[in-house]
Amino acid sequence: MLRHCLLPDRGHLRLGGAEAVPFLQNLVSNDVARAGPDRAVYATLLTPQGRFLFDFLVAGEGEALLLDAEAPRLADLQKRLTLYRLRSKVTIEKKDWVTGTLWGEGAAAALGLGGEAGSARAVEDAIVFVDPRLAALGLRVIGPEASVARLLSTAGEASDFAAWDRHRLDLGVPDGSRDVPVEKGLLLEHNFEELNAIDFKKGCYIGQELTARTKYRGLVKKRLYKVTADGALPAPGTLVMRGEHEAGTMCSSADGAGLALLRLEDVATGEPLKAGEAVLHPVKPDWASF
Repeated sequence: MLRHCLLPDRGHLRLGGAEAVPFLQNLVSNDVARAGPDRAVYATLLTPQGRFLFDFLVAGEGEALLLDAEAPRLADLQKRLTLYRLRSKVTIEKKDWVTGTLWGEGAAAALGLGGEAGSARAVEDAIVFVDPRLAALGLRVIGPEASVARLLSTAGEASDFAAWDRHRLDLGVPDGSRDVPVEKGLLLEHNFEELNAIDFKKGCYIGQELTARTKYRGLVKKRLYKVTADGALPAPGTLVMRGEHEAGTMCSSADGAGLALLRLEDVATGEPLKAGEAVLHPVKPDWASF
């Protein structure tokens, strides 16, 4: 069954000007030169020490780039990008659009797309693309609110953010700063490589050295797991324990499904893991390769 809803937690920046693409390319973890009318990509902006700051989906809007990012942190993202602009010929402006999502079997075909992650097309005055992180997440529809509502109404059943959030959690996909600690989180620990956020062959970007070193030296000691529990899942930030040993941290959860950042060695023991009063059952996401 196809379902759709608006995502009120998303906001948008438009990067225009002759140097918009090289400007962003020098800053973020993925190859944004691939973004265009038929392709969307997923990327992150890191600290110089390689720690997570922001993540966003990047689509082409004519000759410009459109960033779909966390709405509560959009002003901070705009400010950070502006600090890096210097003399670059680029404009960084907020765009008063909305994001909708359509998910379920056949979602891509319902709006005229193939099933490949990141495939995109313009439909009237909106941009439609398969989520570049993971095709199973479904489609993003970005544009003026009336246009997005009209496109979504042609396919599937109206739903709400809670249902979308449970879909995301069932797939084991992190949701920006809800699941990745700002200025602390490492991309590889949170499965960003498998979610198509990193291009290890592109040129330098902020935080590239630590990200590459972590991969090539095999320094990943924790991973983001899907978790269910015997009992209610506790709040994000709750410590996960293996006996008296700290084994990780709870992230977001809803309706008995959640995510937790766990030490690989603690999961490998098979011993019970507890967060508060809940006994956790960790499962590696199907798409993850660790």
